[in-house]
Amino acid sequence: MKKTFLETIRVIDGDVKHLQYHQKRYESVLHSLGVKKIRSLNEYIKPPEFGLYRCRIVYDAQDIWVDFFEYQKREVKSLKIIFDDKIRYTQKSASREHLDNLFAQRSLCDDVLIVQDSFITDTTIANVAFLKDGMWYSPKKPLLCGTTRQRMLDDGIITLKDIRVDELSEYSGLALMNAMIDFDIIALENIKDTIC
Repeated sequence: MKKTFLETIRVIDGDVKHLQYHQKRYESVLHSLGVKKIRSLNEYIKPPEFGLYRCRIVYDAQDIWVDFFEYQKREVKSLKIIFDDKIRYTQKSASREHLDNLFAQRSLCDDVLIVQDSFITDTTIANVAFLKDGMWYSPKKPLLCGTTRQRMLDDGIITLKDIRVDELSEYSGLALMNAMIDFDIIALENIKDTIC
């Protein structure tokens, strides 16, 4: 079975958001597969003119498939801490079985916060950032280096830092980051109120 990869891009009223970041990751994956001739994603994306859409691009070394779905945000207000030292998701693969299995363990929470070797990584759908003394910090070693995370780094909004699970009480806020929700701050008085 061919290994396929994924890009998810926000489209608003025909405007494809932050395409250069998705293009860079797409090229990186194809280079890792030995592909030398790489086309622009823009050649494949023909978005609807009106509305908010999730553009889903699935690709492998030879082919690319593009679909558009009307987007409705999935609210995340609580996270269950899950420990998993085995999961690897360094490229945005279309195969998400391991992530789906972790998500199924969320109990009454909206999603899970994945911990590896005692360090915070990501949720199943987003990179994370934590607020401390007016600064936003994101884990140095996420499962996936997301495009929005990279943009927030480039813009100086977040700083990378190792964040241990036993240090969460030191932080006063939480933000989730992905292409569809951008930098979504979850309002809290204390981080532990959000963690189930």
